[in-house]
Amino acid sequence: MSNIITRHKKLERNVTLLAVFAFVAVAIGGIVEIAPLFWIDNTVEKVEGMRPYTPLEQAGRNIYVREGCYTCHSQMIRPFRDEVERYGHYSLAAESMYDHPFQWGSKRTGPDLARVGNRYSDEWHVQHLTDPRSVVPESVMPPYAFLANTDLNTGDMAAHLKALRRVGVPYSATDIAKANADLVLQADADADPGDLVARYPKAQVRDFDGDPARLTEMDALVAYLQMLGTLVDTQSTAGQEVRSPGAAR
Repeated sequence: MSNIITRHKKLERNVTLLAVFAFVAVAIGGIVEIAPLFWIDNTVEKVEGMRPYTPLEQAGRNIYVREGCYTCHSQMIRPFRDEVERYGHYSLAAESMYDHPFQWGSKRTGPDLARVGNRYSDEWHVQHLTDPRSVVPESVMPPYAFLANTDLNTGDMAAHLKALRRVGVPYSATDIAKANADLVLQADADADPGDLVARYPKAQVRDFDGDPARLTEMDALVAYLQMLGTLVDTQSTAGQEVRSPGAAR
């Protein structure tokens, strides 16, 4: 035992030797973790129901990221009893396969939002974003009332979808051609959705912010929030392995 301690002290006191052994340990760990990925076809198991975001949902997601919502709200329900009972079925890697970047993380000041879709009404979300403490008295979230007063200006959504297609999001030529029209159509309760719902199953078409005369950033953000966790039938995915969405990048 004393001989082992002596050798360990020698290793700790020799910076060069310690660096070499540390490098070897990290290299072995990296190989064990990364090498298997080269022998499997897909690191993310696809599930039925997943689709790319509609242009309006994508615009809302961009606002969500722009405003730093991800710094307080994760979208990663862990497979633990307390999390599942509070937030719903644990998150699946496939649910984030079209996210660039994905919203998984360990920081959670507010509740997890992975399955917030359709849990509250549009009116609740608008009020919560406008004045958080009016619906959640203990909330520390800052107000985002300006979203309802800011017209949605996304630029050319067709170009945005083209860029996403280059990194693997399966937008069709039709999706790209109709991107700007789809953006406006989804927030118009009186419009004929046409083939929008056929191309984007479970897409919710209505006025989201309570002001049908305008298309605002509030419309986009609420449309995004109302979609989260609604695409996959979690009852049919029981037992599916949880994998980091980072493996798909």
